[in-house]
Amino acid sequence: MILEYLGAFILGLSVGSFLNVVIYRMPMEKSIIYPPSSCPNCGYRLKWYDNIPIISYLILKGRCRNCGVEIKIIYPLVELLTGILFVFAFAKWGLTIDFVFYAYFIASMIAIAFIDLKHFIIPDKINFAGILMGFIFAYLRQDFTVLDALIGGLVGSLFLLAIYFLYLKVRGIEGLGMGDVKMLAFVGTFTGYFGSLFVIFIGSLLGAIIGILLLKIQGEKDLTKTVLPFGPFLAIASIIYIFFGEYIRSWFFGGM
Repeated sequence: MILEYLGAFILGLSVGSFLNVVIYRMPMEKSIIYPPSSCPNCGYRLKWYDNIPIISYLILKGRCRNCGVEIKIIYPLVELLTGILFVFAFAKWGLTIDFVFYAYFIASMIAIAFIDLKHFIIPDKINFAGILMGFIFAYLRQDFTVLDALIGGLVGSLFLLAIYFLYLKVRGIEGLGMGDVKMLAFVGTFTGYFGSLFVIFIGSLLGAIIGILLLKIQGEKDLTKTVLPFGPFLAIASIIYIFFGEYIRSWFFGGM
């Protein structure tokens, strides 16, 4: 059993290493396949032993082997986060088809969160691929149908779209991006309508809490002056839901 969990962790580290490529290249519309990884400062082509998740970072003391420039701590953090979440996913679903699809979902949420955090965009490629994967997963699942996925995607995206136009009408500016709307279509195909609404509510709550904390730190009084990407909060809420969704639904509907 320990070896199985170790395998899930190593798989997560490897996927996390690939996610670093996605996070760095996709916003610049570069290929995530070719060329192989290189130092963004000097262009040094990384050897396989320079690209071992976390271990290479520690051995190189967080610096490029060739030019010595500091490697951002975000790279091993993404790898570690992905590894830990893959272990949690394996503990919940085991070596099943559910694990495969939810691991894909988790990896996508991590990529979305870090890309949006840095660039304030959510790539269509991730959202559209996720929607397709959601429908394929729904077709294979026993407890969830393609219709559930369709309704979930529509409810989530249309709800956010309504908020988008309402905020635009009231404030005269965009309060969120269309990438967030498409992201909820992706999330909804995996979680259904209730999950979509949960993600919007918890994501908004987390965003408000962080926004207020930033106001306190920066000494601002107007929350609208604090610009925060919505994607990371939606991603966190989405990951929470796929792990604890059945308990959340049971508590919510059981208490009604």
